[in-house]
Amino acid sequence: MLEKIGHRPVLLEEALEALCIRSDGLYVDGTFGRGGHSGAILDRLGPAGRLIALDQDPEAEAEALHRFAGDDRFEFVRTSFTRLLPELRVRGLTGRVDGVLLDLGVSSPQLDTPERGFSFMRDGPLDMRMDPMRGASAAQWLARADEAEIAGVLKTLGEERFARRIARHLVAQRAVMPIERTGRLAALIAEAIPRPERHKHPATRSFQAIRLHVNRELDALDECLAQIPAVLAPAGRLAVISFHSLEDRIVKRFIRRQSEGEPLPRGLPVTDLPPGRTLLKIGKAQRAREDEVDENPRARSAVLRVAERLS
Repeated sequence: MLEKIGHRPVLLEEALEALCIRSDGLYVDGTFGRGGHSGAILDRLGPAGRLIALDQDPEAEAEALHRFAGDDRFEFVRTSFTRLLPELRVRGLTGRVDGVLLDLGVSSPQLDTPERGFSFMRDGPLDMRMDPMRGASAAQWLARADEAEIAGVLKTLGEERFARRIARHLVAQRAVMPIERTGRLAALIAEAIPRPERHKHPATRSFQAIRLHVNRELDALDECLAQIPAVLAPAGRLAVISFHSLEDRIVKRFIRRQSEGEPLPRGLPVTDLPPGRTLLKIGKAQRAREDEVDENPRARSAVLRVAERLS
């Protein structure tokens, strides 16, 4: 069931190993994408196993129906992973999940589709929404946001050193003509940057920041992670693949906080787990091997972190 090599999921074998998949287990793929991880999980499940996949992208739903519609072990729910706990609650599966996988960010097929507006490499409508039916598009946000808001997003979410210059230039140019195409946005950003980084397109950081903002991706990640302790069964695993330093920082801090529990006063005798300790950190952060990076440059920034639910 694996995808063709051009769309092979990043850190696939590492993620599968991290989940410790049992043939009769219950698993959740919180970011179905185009089904690469889901297909690999199903390959390891027996007749009694079950996989629930979530994704808010309508194209992901179409792919799920196309690939797995006849598999009784598989269920797709078109929703954000922020709805993880409610969706499991209505199915009576709270605290029974053996593994949750999150593969964060935008998928390669989304980047490769100009009409979705995610990529500065292909001209198309400036959309960037994971769910095109909800919320404001990137073009709509850029049309109404003031200079300070745009600069703040580029600085905070894109770590763009020329955020103010870019924001000033975008506001000036939108008064001449609305910014409604990815190609024009990328060109305007390039015009505003006096010293572009070597081997990196000038629009990389800004496009990333705008996408994160439009989709509330960091807030959504926080909301989803907060639900994990209630979702997992004892010894159930959480595996998260991130591609952005801000995402990875959120995951790292969440696992550390849940592993350490609430701080206690010094000298206080402790005979049980610290309050609030729900997870055990498993191993160190993993990165893609050199051969995978050579095959798929996108894997270069990928980081996998794993935790296990305590009893």
